[in-house]
Amino acid sequence: RAQVPVEVQCQEAQLVVIVHRDLFGNGRLVSAAELSLGPAACKHSRLDPSQKTVTFSAGLHECGSTVQVTPDSLIYRTLLSYDPSPGSNPAIVRSDPAVIPIECHYPRRDNVSSGSIRPTWSPFNSALASQEKLLFSLRLMNEDWSSERDLSAFRLGDVLNIQAEVGAHSHVPLRLFIDSCVATLGPGAGTEPHYAIIDFNGCLVDGRSDATSSAFVTPRPRQDVLRFQIDAFRFAGDPRSLIYITCHLKVTPAEQSPDALNKACSFSKARNTWAPVEGTRDICSCCELGNCGRRPA
Repeated sequence: RAQVPVEVQCQEAQLVVIVHRDLFGNGRLVSAAELSLGPAACKHSRLDPSQKTVTFSAGLHECGSTVQVTPDSLIYRTLLSYDPSPGSNPAIVRSDPAVIPIECHYPRRDNVSSGSIRPTWSPFNSALASQEKLLFSLRLMNEDWSSERDLSAFRLGDVLNIQAEVGAHSHVPLRLFIDSCVATLGPGAGTEPHYAIIDFNGCLVDGRSDATSSAFVTPRPRQDVLRFQIDAFRFAGDPRSLIYITCHLKVTPAEQSPDALNKACSFSKARNTWAPVEGTRDICSCCELGNCGRRPA
């Protein structure tokens, strides 16, 4: 039978991609260095000269793969990229880059079993994996949260009502979180000076400061909406009155329990402790430490 140029093995905790170096079936062997896996461009794990194959092995969450949760399945998606190296004459191009989408489907209610799928692709044609776009928004709201605020001018002592929201058509239910929010005097979170409002994967650290009432609003109106209030402020010693707020928003499946990396925690001065919008109190304990770490491998 005809040789399959790309073989995928969807194993219990990892995926294995075996690439035959005669990738396009024209007798010209591609170099292992021209191949990579995922947006993180992971390199191959094994090279077999006798079989003329290049093998990639990666955990399901590694190399920048994405996961989609459907009512019946977990779908892990990644990309195999072919980026031909330039020849000795840069004015001559002998092959085009190619991107091959790869998917592994796992049933949610059954035991995961090893199996293979055969990627569908067209030789010499670059294929782009389509991903549903999530529409994030961050808006200043009026006092009763019924509509967006017309005026963006505030005086010290005012309270800012800020609403984050995500919209996606025909997507599984999502829960929105705010990883971080930074205030600056110029556009972009990296400018100086800057002041962290939310940090450490969802800790509203501004509420920890003296004489502030900043906090997330609980309960949420919907799982895909998250509201918080902060007291108006300005940067000391700087005459500029325009302040930029840059936030990093993210989502998880609504059925996933909040944890230390996916949370919305406020500091209660009355109780002198951190409390989450939802989930158990222990997920907020890292807010006081100022380090919520990374998910274990």
